Amino acid sequence: MTGFRIGHGYDLHRVAQGRALMLGGVRLESPWGLLGHSDGDVVLHAICDALLGAMGVGDIGQHFPDSDERFRGIASSELARRVAALLAVERWVVVNIDVTVHAEQPRLAPYRHAMRTRLAALFGADVTAVSVKAKTNEGVDAIGRGEAVAATAVVLLAEA
Repeated sequence: MTGFRIGHGYDLHRVAQGRALMLGGVRLESPWGLLGHSDGDVVLHAICDALLGAMGVGDIGQHFPDSDERFRGIASSELARRVAALLAVERWVVVNIDVTVHAEQPRLAPYRHAMRTRLAALFGADVTAVSVKAKTNEGVDAIGRGEAVAATAVVLLAEA
């Protein structure tokens, strides 16, 4: 029987004026972006954490620490490419990715297909195996007040 592993990831970044909003490797129209050492893409960070966890090789902070200047301002899609390369080295393939974005704004519906397509390409999955959902926090906490955006991700890997 082929081995399977499940991974779970989470990330949250504060909103910041004057930055591009990147989610799932896609630039969204917004007057603000997310504050971070990299481009702050919470979707890619949560997915990378889920994949690294499922492989049993640590987390995003161990592989790409914010104390390392090489990663300052890096596109999270580059971090995703490195995690995807590690999947191949560790002999795993992505079966599916399920991600939820927790934010009051912006509306994700216009970007959902582009995000699914981009995530599928980055991680070598079929687009039909990638789900992107959005939830608000109903005005509760920093996310609900529009001060932050978070993402949760679950992945299933199979032995290659």
